[in-house]
Amino acid sequence: MKAKAIKINEKDNVATALTDIKSGETVMIKGEKEEKVKVIQDIPFGHKFALTDISKGSEIIKYGEVIGRATSGIRKGEHVHVHNIESLRGRGDLSKAHAVG
Repeated sequence: MKAKAIKINEKDNVATALTDIKSGETVMIKGEKEEKVKVIQDIPFGHKFALTDISKGSEIIKYGEVIGRATSGIRKGEHVHVHNIESLRGRGDLSKAHAVG
């Protein structure tokens, strides 16, 4: 089975689609370990999907870094995008630990 998504860092709780993925498809994820996830929504090329269930308010981790926070519960295999996360970039109220640069 050819990988259709990539997990950049072992800390990540999302993967990025390397091609369009259809709902119901079980995909192999390229990363340090072989991993398979059944997606539950269509995932466009370049978009993210959850590798685990993510509760509302939890951190979204990509590249081993926090890139946002879930605005609602996100199920494993669900599309992760602006409709269910808020970005932490560019906000003046971030701690130094989350600052980019």
